[in-house]
Amino acid sequence: MKTDIILAGVGGQGILSIAAAIGTAALNNELYIKQAETHGMSQRGGAVVSHLRISDKPIYSDLISEGEADLILAVEPLEALRYLPYLATKGYIVTNTTPFVNIPDYPTAEEIMKQLHQQTHLVAIDADKVAEDLGNKLASNMVMLGAAARFLNHIDLTALEKGIAELFSRKGEEVVKANVDAIHAGKTLVDKQFQD
Repeated sequence: MKTDIILAGVGGQGILSIAAAIGTAALNNELYIKQAETHGMSQRGGAVVSHLRISDKPIYSDLISEGEADLILAVEPLEALRYLPYLATKGYIVTNTTPFVNIPDYPTAEEIMKQLHQQTHLVAIDADKVAEDLGNKLASNMVMLGAAARFLNHIDLTALEKGIAELFSRKGEEVVKANVDAIHAGKTLVDKQFQD
């Protein structure tokens, strides 16, 4: 069993928090994990990507080759498009639909979504709206983590909750609860899509 995940977004959107939550959950489940990340001018709204490899056997490379990602988890739709070459044939894209316009020639949201909808396995949600409805705009990254939960082999919701608790416990119980609630909201939304 292995799961190769590309986490993609823009600086300040919480990609590294998602990676840490998944990584903590994987380690708590006694799985092997390798991670590599790039922070391209992340503090100025530049691209951030993390390669996250999880397995029940030792992993020797921390980078995912093109065509090998089981999951692209993007908190920004243009970044989802950027990493399409990495997606495996049976892999899933789970993306936020809310653009983070950080360049002058940013395409329209309609153009981006049109291209993404050409993919066979796409889950697209407005995580920013879900987070806002929860009263916590900053939790859109955790909404996206919840949306991707069904694609994380051998890491269940309970493991993610424990990972969140470990990561955010020093910030207090309210912060932990807000992040756990966001995960549940994202998971519930996607579970409903798959039932329809």
